[in-house]
Amino acid sequence: MSQSEIRDYFADKPREPLLLQYNQDKYTINYAAIGNAEQPTVIFLHGAPGSWTAFISYFSDSTLLKEAYLIAADRPGNGRSEFGNPVIALKEQARLLKPLLEKRPGPVVLVGHSLGGPVAARLAMDYPELVNGLILVAPSIDPALEPNEDWWRIPLNTPFLSWLVPTSLYVANAEIYHLEKELKKMMPLWKNILTPVTIIQGKEDSLVPPGNAEFAGKMLVNAAEVEIVMLKNATHFIPWNRPESIKKAILKHLDELN
Repeated sequence: MSQSEIRDYFADKPREPLLLQYNQDKYTINYAAIGNAEQPTVIFLHGAPGSWTAFISYFSDSTLLKEAYLIAADRPGNGRSEFGNPVIALKEQARLLKPLLEKRPGPVVLVGHSLGGPVAARLAMDYPELVNGLILVAPSIDPALEPNEDWWRIPLNTPFLSWLVPTSLYVANAEIYHLEKELKKMMPLWKNILTPVTIIQGKEDSLVPPGNAEFAGKMLVNAAEVEIVMLKNATHFIPWNRPESIKKAILKHLDELN
């Protein structure tokens, strides 16, 4: 969404978010923030392609605005976070996003959708002391379930042909092309996640196989609590088609923090 589209969206809303940035090793991260500064922080991480505005509807939910301070970030290479300059390593994405966990005192709950799921998980693995709750929505986390038949991603990941696709799709392709090997690097790190975790998965998801939820259940051996929510008749687009499931999970995590 453009800046004018964002302004138009909030024109009839009681409040509009702060649009903020910070620099981490000369890399600019863009994010939006709104809500109750006296409550825990909920951080949303979008998929590929995407931007923070994937979660813009949650920024006008009166209950969430009362119960939490909401942050949604443009992941590295997306939106206004160095658009077109993807960061492939999930460990590096997590390091660049770590300052979001430290912006405010108090507990932090992460919500990651699709490719934002493994980024959120990596944050919880690498910085368990900074994450108090984790919600993975249709997350691409099992390396064994990553597709290997997408031969067309190879040429589009080269400088010679990348110009054929829009920048947002180039970034998404670069991330997805390398995702399997990045997920393999995370295999021994799942034991580091100690916080309560909720996995929300659509049974009719044709983009991220539902088996990813089962994988999470097996790997989260040290999590304080693991809840797997399988949604009937739900596809990959849960943040927009089934937002009530994410809101319910957020409020549950917030309630457990009190």
